[in-house]
Amino acid sequence: MATDPFVAPTLDDEPRQAQNLAPGVSMPAARPWVPDRPGDEVAFGQPRGRLLGVPGPNVGYALQLAERLAPRLTLAPQERRGDAVAVVSELAMERAASYGRAPVLADLECAAHILGYLGGCDPDDAVWRARAVAGAEHDYAARRAICDAVDLDGLRLPPEAVRRRALELRAQLRAAWRPGDQ
Repeated sequence: MATDPFVAPTLDDEPRQAQNLAPGVSMPAARPWVPDRPGDEVAFGQPRGRLLGVPGPNVGYALQLAERLAPRLTLAPQERRGDAVAVVSELAMERAASYGRAPVLADLECAAHILGYLGGCDPDDAVWRARAVAGAEHDYAARRAICDAVDLDGLRLPPEAVRRRALELRAQLRAAWRPGDQ
């Protein structure tokens, strides 16, 4: 296979940055990078608001993890598996992004506990959840309405604390969610 002409064949052939500097002259220290270009959202802050979500690294991996979790989800008779997976994965994406990392299975389990998909969901909550997530698989606004209604401090709790406080977190979600938000 041919070798790229710009790749040094041995380490001895690597360029040396100081080779053309006059005696006594040294390279200045590198300046820190500052995100000040128009496309750098860090300089102007991440926009926040309804339907904007939370960006994070590799958040789409939550969709694959959600497929692994799907057989464990307890659905109400009128719920669709695709809607449940979409909402759980979207909520897990938000949890992972709030930590600045990619999603892990614990993020999906926390989201599923908050929504009552891993048991412990009373019938009234199941009826509400079925109405709230109906069509969410193909409706971004429906998924975001649920995610925006979840308290971020509650979502960021350790997995064991989420399990213990699932009923309380679900009640907060129901109180904050509005059908007109979709």
